[in-house]
Amino acid sequence: MSAHRTYQGQQLELFRPTGGDIAARDAQDLMSWPFFSLAKSRRVTPIDFRMGNVSIRVEATVEHGMATIWDADVLIWAASQIVEARDRGLRTSRFMSATPYEILTFVGRTDSGLNYGRLKAALDRLQSTTVVTSIRQPAERRRHRFSWIAEWKERLDAAGRPLGIELILADWFYAGVIDDALILTIDPAYFELRGGLERWLYRLVRKHGGRQTWGWSFDLEHLYLKSGSLSPLKHFAYDLRAIVRRQPLPGYRLALVTDPDRRIRLTFQPTPTDPLAAALRLSRRRAARL
Repeated sequence: MSAHRTYQGQQLELFRPTGGDIAARDAQDLMSWPFFSLAKSRRVTPIDFRMGNVSIRVEATVEHGMATIWDADVLIWAASQIVEARDRGLRTSRFMSATPYEILTFVGRTDSGLNYGRLKAALDRLQSTTVVTSIRQPAERRRHRFSWIAEWKERLDAAGRPLGIELILADWFYAGVIDDALILTIDPAYFELRGGLERWLYRLVRKHGGRQTWGWSFDLEHLYLKSGSLSPLKHFAYDLRAIVRRQPLPGYRLALVTDPDRRIRLTFQPTPTDPLAAALRLSRRRAARL
């Protein structure tokens, strides 16, 4: 395995994560805005989002489709490893290596052949999906274009068995990760959420609600726009009501209310931490690594 890689004239040093039980961390920009498809079915229709001075356009290829919110687990893994290493005073890089086992177990999946195939498909979508955005650009009219993963490759032994994966993260993503103000810890139970909408909703709630006692709220139509969903508004509202009935988001209580202007709003407040439930989730994650 090469310890360095030259990419677009830049010399990158290989970063090998140390692994272990570390906190899951997410990039706030990815939690706030519509960067991913929320559907498991292939999406090629672009996300074209504008709100105030924020603009985002996400484009997919017909071959692979758009990167999904499940694919973003790879980015959560990468962000978590980079921040952990940085906090230990270690040198990091956007040129990373790992085994499929390390990535899959961190995001709560078994190291099976099926999940390994899904991981490779996720890497393909993260590499082929193109993002153009104004976020974190110094000039109002300036735009940054990138793919989540600039490139990746699989390493195999002589018998064709996987040894590991090397990847280069987008500089835009890496810059956001190493800035401490742009990272939040997330509940490991996030990886147990199965629906795309509830996963997206947890990340949005964690970003905006945080641990504020009184929580936060969103107008339903505003929430719909921020999702980037292809579903009609009425279907989105129906799915949202189902999520409110089930209350699947770890650490938060959701409710739908009608405000004085007769608009429907989603409200969310943090719930008290259950130490037993947290210990059980940690035990399950450790068991997955065995």
